[in-house]
Amino acid sequence: MADKRDYYEVLGLSRSATDDDIKKAYRKLAKKYHPDANPGDTEAEAKFKEASEAYAVLSDADKRRQYDQFGHSAFEGGAGGAGGFDFNNMDMGDIFGDIFGDLFGGGRTRRSSNGPMKGPNVRTGVRITFQEAVSGVEKELELNLKEDCGTCHGTGAKPGTSTETCRKCGGKGQVVYTQQSLFGMVRNVQTCPDCNGTGKVIKDKCSDCYGTGYVNRKKKIQVSIPAGIDNGQSIRIRDKGEPGVNGGERGDLLVEVSVSRHPIFQRQEYDVYSTAPISFAEAALGGDVKISTVDGDVLYTVKPGTQTDTKVRLRGKGIPTLRNKQVRGDHYVTLVVQVPTKLSSEQKELLQKFDDSMNNRSDSESAEPEKEKKKKFFGK
Repeated sequence: MADKRDYYEVLGLSRSATDDDIKKAYRKLAKKYHPDANPGDTEAEAKFKEASEAYAVLSDADKRRQYDQFGHSAFEGGAGGAGGFDFNNMDMGDIFGDIFGDLFGGGRTRRSSNGPMKGPNVRTGVRITFQEAVSGVEKELELNLKEDCGTCHGTGAKPGTSTETCRKCGGKGQVVYTQQSLFGMVRNVQTCPDCNGTGKVIKDKCSDCYGTGYVNRKKKIQVSIPAGIDNGQSIRIRDKGEPGVNGGERGDLLVEVSVSRHPIFQRQEYDVYSTAPISFAEAALGGDVKISTVDGDVLYTVKPGTQTDTKVRLRGKGIPTLRNKQVRGDHYVTLVVQVPTKLSSEQKELLQKFDDSMNNRSDSESAEPEKEKKKKFFGK
């Protein structure tokens, strides 16, 4: 046993490692070196055996106590009074199945699947406008959903007949296959192919549902879309999905919402962004201007001398939050000064006079300091 590595060293642990630490360390190494993941790699196979041997000892409280006291000699025939431990007959498949379940075929921890199971969810979509997303809306969807067959009442069997217990699995819904591997006998648990996991076989099938127990029917579903919902979010409607198995509850209906683009508004979380045009006169003189919001037009007082690209914030004029529609985001507006493209002769003349007056004012302001300098130089 002198050539054996210390079991704690093999798993990369200290002697104070907990049971959970041991399990995690082995799981990591087993996934890395398992032969199924490294076909033909003899070195990986050897490391997997080494890690499994270390785990078999350290995961067992009694064997770990013996190992901590006597080391590897604890498992030599009669050494140290420990009674020995035969690794040649150790079932590595059982150890691997205990810790990994179905991974790499070690499915021995699975249990019977013929109990009640919830049905699959159904997914669909609905398109709404930007404004409907802001205020909320009711929509009616028409879907094909499975319902219990009225002829056989969901059994799948022809009226007057009944289902039989599956002979292949004995009504368990699963079959166990045992095979020899490099590490001993490995047991794989699979869904029974004859009854598809139900444990029952239908000899005489219902002519209306062909033995499925269900028929497709068109149903109208009302969907309440809350105010504030965003593009891509889904609404869950309980018990409107596929029927359950063996008496299980129905699945859910998941409705994904697509919100159409708005020509003016853009959304970012619960805030709204837009631009608002103002005239040159409004920008220069100031005054009240109309700004479009999701709640309609509002008046906003523009300050005199407002420049283009000025940004203003309208508090509480954004999107309602899903948790509380009374709590809303803000609306951020960028003011854009509009330059007229067509002017009459009179307008052009007035605008020219305005421009000249502005230039004369600038010249007079710049000339004033020169007059003051001359007065000081000549003493006048």
